[in-house]
Amino acid sequence: MVAVEIYCAHEGRLSEAQKLAEQTGLKLNQEPDFETTYCLTLTETRIELRAPHPLGFSPLSVSFNEGHAAHRLRFGGGRGQTIARACGLKSGNTPSILDLTAGLGRDAFVLASLGCQVTMMERNPVIAALLEDGLRRATEDNEIGPWVSQRLTLIAASAPEWLAGHEISADVVYLDPMFPERKKSAQVKKEMQIFHDVVGDDTDADTLLPLALATARQRVVVKRPRHAPYLAEKKPPVQIEGKSIRYDIYPIT
Repeated sequence: MVAVEIYCAHEGRLSEAQKLAEQTGLKLNQEPDFETTYCLTLTETRIELRAPHPLGFSPLSVSFNEGHAAHRLRFGGGRGQTIARACGLKSGNTPSILDLTAGLGRDAFVLASLGCQVTMMERNPVIAALLEDGLRRATEDNEIGPWVSQRLTLIAASAPEWLAGHEISADVVYLDPMFPERKKSAQVKKEMQIFHDVVGDDTDADTLLPLALATARQRVVVKRPRHAPYLAEKKPPVQIEGKSIRYDIYPIT
């Protein structure tokens, strides 16, 4: 993993940058080396992660009310989506979801848009800061703000450590551990390089499955590349396959 520093690009948010540095343990540096350093940057309107200039990447931020998330909300297919079927959404059943590997929150947002109460957990402080900022801006949106504030919750912590000290359960526990890119688009390549640089590999992903099985009331759902090995080498009783990914489903009996 590479080092990440906090940079405040808007003087009116300097106090917020200082608080973020305290919360995350990252260094606040107003004179970073933009050629070599990843910067968690506070702009006037959002928090974004800026990669070193030579990589040529546009800033990465979380936005639920625009771009890909907004398009998927409007045209994604509702409860007919594969993720919805995998999580057991159907007439008379809108399960609560515990997402132990939230990342940028895209799947959690889709499930919340379909009526689910979703608790997201993200252990990496950089990704958690982006996600928290995206949630803040989403709650201020007139269209999606009311239900986002009611259905989406973020816990910035390591799932094993947090669950060891807290009582929590959910109908469905959702896992999407990081894996190699599923398609060769420039956007996916950019995000995967950033995640590998900043977050590192999910070397402990196998340990999450037994934890999830002990927490879920209805099922555990694991999102995987279509030809990837099973998490913890445990074959699921049920699978739903798409073109490039599959959902491994472990019912709680």
